Amino acid sequence: MISVNITSAKAHLSSLLKQLEESNEEIIIERAGKPIAKILKYAPIKDFNRLGILRNKINIANDFDQWPDDIAITLGVKD
Repeated sequence: MISVNITSAKAHLSSLLKQLEESNEEIIIERAGKPIAKILKYAPIKDFNRLGILRNKINIANDFDQWPDDIAITLGVKD
């Protein structure tokens, strides 16, 4: 972890980013000794298709949205 104040971060941004590229360290930017921001190395999200990920693994009953009579009466959904 690299900690720098705002003034130093502005003056040395290019070199800080170069350091970040070469290592997996994070950069903490501070104001008056208190952390206010964190810069992390960019890691793109792996590209994969989420649609259909559970296909043929989950079965939903045809009556999944039907209330049992006793619960429906208790909740006032059915008279």
